Amino acid sequence: MAHRLLVRGARQLLTLRGPAGPRRGTAMSDLGIIDDGAFLVEDGIITHIGPASRIENLAAARSAQPLEVHGHVVMPGFIDCHTSIIQAARCQPDFWLAVRALRAATAKRLTAQARSTLECMAANGTTSLNIHSGYGLDESSELKSLRIAAALDQEPLAVSATLHAAHRTPPEFACPDSFLQFVIAELLPNVARRRLASSAAVSCDAEYFSVAQARRFLLAARELGLPLSVHASRYASIGAVQLAVDLEARTIAHLESANREEIACLAASPAIATLIPGAYFHGAVPRPAPARALIDAGAAVALATGCNPIDSPIFSLPAVLSLACAQLAITPAEALTASTVNAAHALGIASYSGSLEAGKNADFLILAASDYRDLPLTLGANLVAAILIRGRSVLHPLLEAARLGIHDHLP
Repeated sequence: MAHRLLVRGARQLLTLRGPAGPRRGTAMSDLGIIDDGAFLVEDGIITHIGPASRIENLAAARSAQPLEVHGHVVMPGFIDCHTSIIQAARCQPDFWLAVRALRAATAKRLTAQARSTLECMAANGTTSLNIHSGYGLDESSELKSLRIAAALDQEPLAVSATLHAAHRTPPEFACPDSFLQFVIAELLPNVARRRLASSAAVSCDAEYFSVAQARRFLLAARELGLPLSVHASRYASIGAVQLAVDLEARTIAHLESANREEIACLAASPAIATLIPGAYFHGAVPRPAPARALIDAGAAVALATGCNPIDSPIFSLPAVLSLACAQLAITPAEALTASTVNAAHALGIASYSGSLEAGKNADFLILAASDYRDLPLTLGANLVAAILIRGRSVLHPLLEAARLGIHDHLP
């Protein structure tokens, strides 16, 4: 028998519905808000959404379990499209110490640490995320990280993985070219054959891999059918953005040092610019990413925690929204778009996630707020009262949910 849920009583129902592609320019400010909205969920999928006066009169609503949200905000779950959470420690400022610790750690220990981090992320409203490898930098450690990511999928968050072995050159290799040869000839085909990653990433920047080296890796990954991601213009503009656009990368991350030409190039491309405000907040980069210029130029922008122990040990996407509004000069509406529907496009999951629309997964949050703008304005306070994935409650701050009067009604 189908399980039906009727969510009603939302003062603001943020649907993020709109055009099929990622949102750009002024469209990033349109949250598709329905005042006094409601929606029906059947077996974890949204079937109808709209004004409560219409949804509550549907025949299917009469047999649905009601979830009254008492005039609060309901919105899609956050999607963290760029993290590196499989680590031996949550905070370790020295990159090579973090690598050595990950190599030495057992899969059991790394899994337990990652699950603990996922709990923190879920408590702050994340319902889907991507995990980059790239902190093992040898075959066994990279495969270990990717296997752990696969095992964490649907527990209960949706987890995808990106092979980021082309991150830095480990000391046991004489030069970047020899390491890349190993990655391209051995590790990349192994990962693709085992289907352990849904995309492949390379760091192309000053003191990382050159444009020519990054091109070799990206062409090899594309040949194996993996969507591409490039970490570019973090410290310098060396041509990585143009390379990424030319090779049709799905995402281009960091971009703190992107210049006008690169911003225009991004705006004219389908690539998603994934920004990580936590890196600037923690002093890892000399300047914030030019989010305002990117949005005004028409680029599709996503936000992510970039959660890693080196330079962005942040688990909370609401905190990232606060940083983005304060430091990157974007609006609360743009920040919400960037961390939901645009982040879904960055992961290639927008057909079923990132917005509240008929036919999509019922992954949504109930906020302890009556206006969405409270979310980025309350840095340090968790306004997420309940998290539901495919219409089922997975984690919620019990006291807050009880105060809102929704705890006893959560399915």
